[in-house]
Amino acid sequence: MAAVSLRLGDLVWGKLGRYPPWPGKIVNPPKDLKKPRGKKCFFVKFFGTEDHAWIKVEQLKPYHAHKEEMIKINKGKRFQQAVDAVEEFLRRAKGKDQTSSHNSADDKNRRNSSEERSRPNSGDEKRKLSLSEGKVKKNMGEGKKRVSSGSSERGSKSPLKRAQEQSPRKRGRPPKDEKDLTIPESSTVKGVMAGPMAAFKWQPTVSEPVKDADPHFHHFLLSQTEKETGSTSIQAADSTAVNGSITPTDKKIGFLGLGLMGSGIVSNLLKMGHTVTVWNRTAEKCDLFIQEGARLGRTPAEVVSTCDITFACVSDPKAAKDLVLGPSGVLQGIRPGKCYVDMSTVDADTVTELAQVIVSRGGRFLEAPVSGNQQLSNDGMLVILAAGDRGLYEDCSSCFQAMGKTSFFLGEVGNAAKMMLIVNMVQGSFMATIAEGLTLAQVTGQSQQTLLDILNQGQLASIFLDQKCQNILQGNFKPDFYLKYIQKDLRLAIALGDAVNHPTPMAAAANEVYKRAKALDQSDNDMSAVYRAYIH
Repeated sequence: MAAVSLRLGDLVWGKLGRYPPWPGKIVNPPKDLKKPRGKKCFFVKFFGTEDHAWIKVEQLKPYHAHKEEMIKINKGKRFQQAVDAVEEFLRRAKGKDQTSSHNSADDKNRRNSSEERSRPNSGDEKRKLSLSEGKVKKNMGEGKKRVSSGSSERGSKSPLKRAQEQSPRKRGRPPKDEKDLTIPESSTVKGVMAGPMAAFKWQPTVSEPVKDADPHFHHFLLSQTEKETGSTSIQAADSTAVNGSITPTDKKIGFLGLGLMGSGIVSNLLKMGHTVTVWNRTAEKCDLFIQEGARLGRTPAEVVSTCDITFACVSDPKAAKDLVLGPSGVLQGIRPGKCYVDMSTVDADTVTELAQVIVSRGGRFLEAPVSGNQQLSNDGMLVILAAGDRGLYEDCSSCFQAMGKTSFFLGEVGNAAKMMLIVNMVQGSFMATIAEGLTLAQVTGQSQQTLLDILNQGQLASIFLDQKCQNILQGNFKPDFYLKYIQKDLRLAIALGDAVNHPTPMAAAANEVYKRAKALDQSDNDMSAVYRAYIH
């Protein structure tokens, strides 16, 4: 295989672990992000995302030479958007090149014309010009010395130092001048190619466990290494980016619970080619998925006994326990080697109890609650927080890619439950504050729409803020995340704080508002219906 030399500014295809190749550009890393030890690697910014990663040289290919090959094997919408972003970048760079070249030619013509007009006609004038040129050359020589001195000063700094000086100030952001860089096709081949570029193969990674794919990869939300935090992430399950490129596991998948979240998850598992058996307490909800190719399980025990990995996503701790410990429940189908993944948002005590009973029967257990809503579930863009059996986490890789954009492994059982409750505590409290602000604007004679417009132009701007405010302004509280469930999560988060004697006064205040909304019969509406607690 021929060696390809890459450098800063090159456009490349970068491949990480089991995930598909993605277009990116070699850039300077942030100052505080150390280069990993071991094999040579480059820091790559991926187009169409805000993701960056250290990618080993053997997992990089020149963009232009492999463009057609990559487009053939990747068909996702987000992938095409990334390719379009590269092409737009190249068009801008080419336009700047042409403008620069045109300006240089004009300057040269103007200089030549000026020289023609000022050319001397007599010997005296020539001698004067010669003297004048001597002075100019002397001055230019001094100028060159000064510039050379400055260049020498810069050149004396190490490449790392220079790279740090050029690196962006903020984590996860490209260098400020990146958009102005003109990118030539600068990848060069060392030696003669032994064969066509198609013979340039990726290093095999499919058989490797995810944790070994690239231990130095950092998702843009993570800044510490696994050793420092005890957590890692599987990145690039930006599902629309990898849809069409996911290799579904050959394991039989079971899924219990087809609510707002579960329905979207199962749909995406089926779309990505997984073999799925479904069960729901109200069997009618299974019909749509049977039509899409799913199999029907009559009981949770039957699903677990006939599948290799069974996922469950139910409403609360009681439902999670009943599903496992109740009649014809999960536990009755567990035997050595069977795997159970609980995606419900529950407290750490509940998930620990479930893990213990599953493992006591020889089963394997993983908790994997999800952050998101119905729309994100449908789009395959959930964030998955997992803890427990690390091997099972890796076995779920293709499933997590199908249902989510990112998954995090957080260590021992209970950690994911705690993290999920904290995330939802912040979200629920924020929603209550939004509702409070909108009602205060109304009663003081201010335009609620103007308030939203102002917020959308500031630091709080987000899809969540805009969608929930639009719900309120339109009076549309169709559930995307049930109000009763965010109140449940606030209650459990407050209990988590109590268990470690940590105050949660903001969450407690928000919880009271949601309780009032529930008393106003808003439980089965969207969480944004908390607004109604302020106007009644």
